[in-house]
Amino acid sequence: MVNAVDNQPPLNQTLFLATESPAPSRPHVVIVGGGFGGLYAAKALSHVNNIQVTLIDKRNFHLFQPLLYQVATGTVSPADISSPLRAVLNKSKNTKVLLGEVTHIDPQGQKVFMGDEVISYDSLILATGAKHSYFGKDEWEEHAPGLKTVEDAIEMRRRIFSAFEAAEKETDPERRRAWLTFVVVGGGPTGVELAGAIAEIAYHTMKDDFRNIDTSEARVLLLEGLDRVLPPFAPQLSAEAAASLQQLGVTVRTNTLVTNIENNIVTIKSGENIEQIPAQTVLWAAGVKASPLGKTLAEVTSVECDRAGRVVVEPDFSIKGYPNIFVIGDLANYSHQNGKPLPGVAPVAMQAGEYVASVIKARLKDKTSAPFKYKDYGSLAVIGRNRAVVDLGFMKLTGFLAWVFWLFVHVYFLIEFNNKLVVMVQWGWNYITRNRGARLITGSEALAPLPVKRSSDDYSVMHNRPTVNV
Repeated sequence: MVNAVDNQPPLNQTLFLATESPAPSRPHVVIVGGGFGGLYAAKALSHVNNIQVTLIDKRNFHLFQPLLYQVATGTVSPADISSPLRAVLNKSKNTKVLLGEVTHIDPQGQKVFMGDEVISYDSLILATGAKHSYFGKDEWEEHAPGLKTVEDAIEMRRRIFSAFEAAEKETDPERRRAWLTFVVVGGGPTGVELAGAIAEIAYHTMKDDFRNIDTSEARVLLLEGLDRVLPPFAPQLSAEAAASLQQLGVTVRTNTLVTNIENNIVTIKSGENIEQIPAQTVLWAAGVKASPLGKTLAEVTSVECDRAGRVVVEPDFSIKGYPNIFVIGDLANYSHQNGKPLPGVAPVAMQAGEYVASVIKARLKDKTSAPFKYKDYGSLAVIGRNRAVVDLGFMKLTGFLAWVFWLFVHVYFLIEFNNKLVVMVQWGWNYITRNRGARLITGSEALAPLPVKRSSDDYSVMHNRPTVNV
């Protein structure tokens, strides 16, 4: 996704320094962001001969984020769920792909700034997505990485598998216990999928791989602040997901808030009880905030943003006062359907991208478009081998059938055929062998040091409550 850079020079200075690209002779649509929203908009406009399209992204590939957790847990490699943008759009002769980062927008002059280059537009689509949010505790990011990019997934993978390696060498039982404790913060789909995958790694995939440790002694904790996991799902599916996680060996803690992450200790609060959990591996799946480009847009257009930084949009995804600027995907707050913002999921971005493309095409014919209406085809979350939950509205599935449905849907929406083929083969082999072939520990960063050894009294919690083994 494309993020804006803070502390940009004043607009007049930027104009002076930048070099403007020649304006296309046809109406020019500039799309910023090659995620689901931006890519689906580009594909919908790809064969409109009287439109010139430019897609800008600071990555040269589209990432299938719903399967990113499988990179983090060693099931697939990053290339298996990524597609080069140029390859995806190479048959779209009216579309140009640029590798770069948009740093400023001039809505009056209808220009975007990409480094020292100025690009004029007739219509602008911003689809730069979101990043993880730590609810004002950004210092926790160092201790608990989120999962939004390939780099995030590789870092998670490094931490998960390095923890087992460190435990294998550790002779102190207390420190070994900390290395074998995995805390996942956030009980949404990403958190549930991560926790289930880590449990399968510990209790099945790697159970025979070590000589000094028993990986089945690992503890996997899933912490959720609300009263159930998978809050967007129907209550019975949330209960089914929690039961499946517990069968896998995951400890599910609901109504539990994280109050601090420091020195490899997670402090949590559940009701009036406060506990401290020594854990070397903490993974964040609790919240998101919009790309900084939303703030940049608000500064130059005075458009309203919500608390998460999402841009409040009109019924056609344009912004107030600027009908040729559209904001879609996780960057948009679209509340015109039921009074609540649409969820930040891939189907919303896909449909929004195609809809905005239809609005632009209709305007070329001096036609108007009806307001956007999201068609919710259902929600899915996988928990582990043969375990998933599916809510289609008219029908709810659990267990093996839901798991097969989840597999089919995710393979279907992978962008390129070779990705579909590779992932299907990989999943099939993993199912037969219970092996995860992408268990690579990469990166030059050494394992994080353990905190100084403490006695059990040092881990006592506030109000003289003893530490609870969870």
